[in-house]
Amino acid sequence: MANETDLKDFPSLFSLKGKVAVVTGGSRGLGLNAASAFLQAGCSLVFISSRKAAACESAAAQLNALPNLSPGARAIAAPADSSNLAGIESLAAQVAKHTAHVDILFANAGATWGAPFDSHPEAAFSKVMDLNVKSVFYCVQKLAPLLRARATVEDPSRVIITASVAGLGIGTLGKQGTYAYSASKAAAIHLGRNLAIELGPQHILVNSICPGFFPTKMASGLLKMTGGLEKHAKNNPAQRLGRPEDIAGVVVYLASRAGSHVNGAAIEIDGGSLWAKGGLMDAGVEPKL
Repeated sequence: MANETDLKDFPSLFSLKGKVAVVTGGSRGLGLNAASAFLQAGCSLVFISSRKAAACESAAAQLNALPNLSPGARAIAAPADSSNLAGIESLAAQVAKHTAHVDILFANAGATWGAPFDSHPEAAFSKVMDLNVKSVFYCVQKLAPLLRARATVEDPSRVIITASVAGLGIGTLGKQGTYAYSASKAAAIHLGRNLAIELGPQHILVNSICPGFFPTKMASGLLKMTGGLEKHAKNNPAQRLGRPEDIAGVVVYLASRAGSHVNGAAIEIDGGSLWAKGGLMDAGVEPKL
């Protein structure tokens, strides 16, 4: 009978030693939080991608200055516009110049737009859907050869998609309605489930994370317009908003051996706020996200 207390090499369960990661939307916010976590958990290479080259270089410099990296570990700037196929192909080519394989793809690049229902612009809706859904698919597709390169049953590669609790419940409505954002994040979650089944037999696991409100640059405007940080923290069952460590813990779990049998999941990182009101809006005001 197996010894049920005997865990295989528990000290390395959350280690990313020697792994290679690509982070889109990695120059700030949740992407930069995740990149920092990947490097500090042992990754040897982390590629930082976003549209602006200067921002990528700045983020890589910050990461390379961290005091507790593994010997030789480094972040590399790989600027690319993930909103179009040419940019995604450029990113894949840049990564391939440095490495023959990728172990972790954090598909984090995204956009939002707030406007009333009656005047919500078509161009904005298309931009959000393209970046938050279509570009995720093609980023996975173009990096798939590198993700397959050394993936095995025992050590699968990982894709982590940044979705949102807005894709699980109701997003922001009214004057700053984020209709495309909410729909795109629901689509991203379901895309992730489909990719999980498609790519699982190829030893690539695909999961989504669903953050609630984090005080990032992208969320700051909406937080301010819907009551401010203190109000949202007070309304959260955990009595606070998200912190960088909250993202770091979940992405390292999903990318490490600890998460090697998790596939097709959508993990909420919101302190329970989505379900505080049953996942629904509160009397037509702003959502409790």
